[in-house]
Amino acid sequence: MRISPHTDHGLITLPIRHLLDSYTNARAVSPNRRLALQLGAAVLLNGIAIYARGQGERPDPAVRQIGTFYDALLAAMKEAQRLGYQGRYDKLAPVIRATFDFPAMTRIAVGPEWNAIAADLQTQLVENFAQMTIATYANRFDGYSGERFEIEPTSETRNTGRLVRTKLVPSSGEPVTLNYLMRGAGETWKIVDVYLTGTISELATRRSEFAAILKSGGPSALADSLRQQADKQRQAAQGKPDAAKR
Repeated sequence: MRISPHTDHGLITLPIRHLLDSYTNARAVSPNRRLALQLGAAVLLNGIAIYARGQGERPDPAVRQIGTFYDALLAAMKEAQRLGYQGRYDKLAPVIRATFDFPAMTRIAVGPEWNAIAADLQTQLVENFAQMTIATYANRFDGYSGERFEIEPTSETRNTGRLVRTKLVPSSGEPVTLNYLMRGAGETWKIVDVYLTGTISELATRRSEFAAILKSGGPSALADSLRQQADKQRQAAQGKPDAAKR
């Protein structure tokens, strides 16, 4: 399908497929508002950002990182059937790892108990969280149907980093706001939180989830839970009616 990017009222836009369903679980929101990620959280978020580059003009580095992320998502969506789940996973993994600050996100979501966890288990938690996130994107981004994604061309400075504002505009229904909190310096910025509908923090949702697991089973149980969530995403993708064609 041919996709024609365009700009509207200062927003950088392009049609997209559908948003992640708040990675796996976000707070209770209406079905239309839960077309996502979050990553994101989510986070987290598909589409492509096309940036107008005038002479000597350089795009906002935080916005540019989101644009690179969306480029990869759109490419995977357009080839979704040919790639299949594993192909989408392999294609998206590098850019997702480059876009999300998984060590920081895992540490913040775990909370004060993080420093008491052994270093090797910390590494495992970060890796399992990353794999779960990638698996969620690979499962959800399985095609394209004509929604539009908008990105504000300039991020907002915050005490803890920069906020990149975006919207998912479906073919029908209300737009869904998805904002990314990013941290970094110079040309390097990474996502540390995703705000679904503009206010629901993916990390806050994860913190509540992680706290319950840590209380009942400790960090090893959390590592197992993240691995199981990744497995469920893979199984869900393979169980879809048209999975055999992919």
